[in-house]
Amino acid sequence: MPVREHEELLLPDDEEERAYDSRDKVVIMGIDDADLDDCASAPPFSWKKLWLFTGPGFLMSIAFLDPGNLEGDLQAGAIAGYSLLWLLMWATAMGLLIQLLAARLGVASGRHLAELCREEYPTWARMVLWIMAELALIGADIQEVIGSAIAIQILSNGVFPLWSGVLITALDCFIFLLLENYGVRKLEAVFAVLIATMALSFAWMFGDAKPSGIELLVGLLVPKLSSKTIKQAVGVVGCIIMPHNVFLHSALVQSREIDHNKKGRVQEALRYYSIESTVALVVSLIINLFVTTVFAKGFYGTELANSIGLVNAGQYLQEKYGGGFFPILYIWGIGLLAAGQSSTITGTYAGQFIMGGFLNLRLKKWLRALITRSFAIVPTMIVALVFDSSEDTLDVLNEWLNVLQSLQIPFALIPLLCLVSKEHIMGIFKIGPILQIVSWLVATLVIVINGYLLVDFFSSEVNSVAFATVVCAFTGAYVAFIIYLVSRGILFCSWRSQSKQMQGIE
Repeated sequence: MPVREHEELLLPDDEEERAYDSRDKVVIMGIDDADLDDCASAPPFSWKKLWLFTGPGFLMSIAFLDPGNLEGDLQAGAIAGYSLLWLLMWATAMGLLIQLLAARLGVASGRHLAELCREEYPTWARMVLWIMAELALIGADIQEVIGSAIAIQILSNGVFPLWSGVLITALDCFIFLLLENYGVRKLEAVFAVLIATMALSFAWMFGDAKPSGIELLVGLLVPKLSSKTIKQAVGVVGCIIMPHNVFLHSALVQSREIDHNKKGRVQEALRYYSIESTVALVVSLIINLFVTTVFAKGFYGTELANSIGLVNAGQYLQEKYGGGFFPILYIWGIGLLAAGQSSTITGTYAGQFIMGGFLNLRLKKWLRALITRSFAIVPTMIVALVFDSSEDTLDVLNEWLNVLQSLQIPFALIPLLCLVSKEHIMGIFKIGPILQIVSWLVATLVIVINGYLLVDFFSSEVNSVAFATVVCAFTGAYVAFIIYLVSRGILFCSWRSQSKQMQGIE
């Protein structure tokens, strides 16, 4: 490659790899608070500032609404009825806690999780974390692209086969690049439209199905769990925590221009991000409730309950509720398309941050997006060609992809909790002892639940000595690396504390 062309692919030598260039960030214009710049406390609440900070939380919430989550919702509703709604609500609350910690890390440190992992871990551990993050992203992206392709197939009455839908969805990379050129706020506005489309579509379905309001309320407030629904319960929790989304949110919050040297400005940003993230996940919870209750009303207790998946859900809805003013099949297709398209674009976004942060790639944005997109589209196209003709094989594929993402969860949560507890990274904004305990309990619960899913899955899949040996060897290495991450976090914090004490004595 000629030197000139090579240089055009790279950032200038004096320009560091960052989530956002300073010229791309949203400038937070205050209202009569110029004299508060030197204050140690946050300025008074401002609706105008809340509006300017609104955006990253809604992009983050897309991961709670992707096709994988929708499939988990519909299966939970069809098989368990209204009984797991309480778990969906509390799983969303746990997800909110994790995402608020990711936002806190990004705001207080001025760097996102992938960048901090590159700086805090030795090369071998950093590379393992990067590979795990990429695998999680690819697994999620395959589900999202396949979901979009299914929606295109539905809306075209089968004219476009699955593989052609994948190709169409691949073009969202170029749409994403086009939107980025118009600024962060324009991109966020597009996602707001997509979320509104999902909300309207699934609310319409909810209105057509007319689920029981009393049963919905009881399902939210009264915890119920039986041995028959344990698999769906695990799926509900497992779908909420997406590893790539933790990396994504810690980077998205840096799209606002914040003076990290002023305590009050950081406090202000954390306050507004907490509000908008909470609102965003409440909206996502309502949309998930719409989907779960529609399938609970229509299919719970029927012979079809165990056979419903993302591929045939629209047809079953059509047969159950009929055409109506606007066929429910197409309403489902529109909502699924909005979910798939929005989640694939955020996946591309997350891929840029993950690759750029871990590897410190000084590439132009368009090249990073193209590379990231190729990582997912190539395997997805292979999957579409292989599995296009069979609903059963697509369901099997989805199970394997869920396992792939479940495996990666500790490698996002543990570094996050370790880093957000370190004073040399967070300063005065490191989380306190009580929040540390609560966060580790939540993380442990999520990891254990996903561990149960993995044990249950592999116990049914292991059918030969050779495969069992491979699984055991992998499990040993997997557990050893988790222990390393936890112990490193504990020992590093202890070493820092002793160093400060020694400096104080001197």
